[in-house]
Amino acid sequence: MTMKKQDSIVVVASVGLLIYTLALSFLGPALSAIQTNKTFGNQGSVKAIGVGVYWNSNGTNPVSSFNWGMLDPGTTKNITCYIKNEGNNVVTLSMSTSNWNPSNATQFMTLIWNLQGTTVNPGQIRTAKFALTVSASIAGITNFSFDITIIGTS
Repeated sequence: MTMKKQDSIVVVASVGLLIYTLALSFLGPALSAIQTNKTFGNQGSVKAIGVGVYWNSNGTNPVSSFNWGMLDPGTTKNITCYIKNEGNNVVTLSMSTSNWNPSNATQFMTLIWNLQGTTVNPGQIRTAKFALTVSASIAGITNFSFDITIIGTS
């Protein structure tokens, strides 16, 4: 009995798949044993210019810092707070970060928020959602800190 070329390809592919599956079943536990995850924490200050930053929606519990807690590589942590225009003029919101420690943390971590460029009327309170994303490829950083500045420009 002779095999057709297509039958030979199917046999070779099946044998290859079988070898690959067996290799994974033996190597999988060994590889997972050498994987490591690092978790790290942060306490960063929050500075507000021209606006108030609060934990509650009625603007009575002020924020002085964010505690990002323990973070794993490849994850995003969200924090919600409230921004209040405490002045008499409409303001446009902006946010920046500074004083990253270690300084190379900016290569592996990104902070964004939902209110960049948003206008806020006097006395108005807006919900701010911050998202700190940690790269899956982060290495050599076990602790970090940075400052957040929120500005309301009229």
